[in-house]
Amino acid sequence: MRSEKLRNIVVRLVSLSLLSLGLAQTSGAAMIGTQQVVQSEARDASVMRIQTILTRADVASQMVALGVDPLAVQSRVGNMTDAELFALEGRLDQQIAGSGAVGVIGAVFLVLLILELVGITDIFKSF
Repeated sequence: MRSEKLRNIVVRLVSLSLLSLGLAQTSGAAMIGTQQVVQSEARDASVMRIQTILTRADVASQMVALGVDPLAVQSRVGNMTDAELFALEGRLDQQIAGSGAVGVIGAVFLVLLILELVGITDIFKSF
């Protein structure tokens, strides 16, 4: 009786061990190149710079005057591609100091319009 109980326990433990072998998980890891890190940091810097400009009171008031929600614009900046971010940032660099609010808003509006036409965003809902 006792050996049968011991045998039953051993069979259950071996069965459980065999089943758990199939559940082993592997993790895939890879090296991250320097170029990827540099691009990621450049992207983060661009997003921060653009969002800093978009949080200015004069820029936000101009966006509201144009019918665009400033919070929606700020949330969409993070979803822009690298090329769109760098193009927008390039437009910001070309602006004359002190007169760039309308140009910035125009550039943001243009990028949002392109994203809307391509179907990536849904900012301009049907009125």
